[in-house]
Amino acid sequence: MNTTLLTALGLMLVLEGLMPLIAPKSWRETFKRMIALNDGQLRFVGLISLLGGLLLIFFSR
Repeated sequence: MNTTLLTALGLMLVLEGLMPLIAPKSWRETFKRMIALNDGQLRFVGLISLLGGLLLIFFSR
């Protein structure tokens, strides 16, 4: 695999692990609210996350 891709994956895992490490109660409550959303709402959240990530990548170059 490309080293840049592996670095990006590692950074994503680090960032994903910060919230449960620092504030597990808040993370759990947020996760419970996400589970309660219907499929369309979850897809919208996923779309916004994807677009936000793409914008960050685009502007970081």
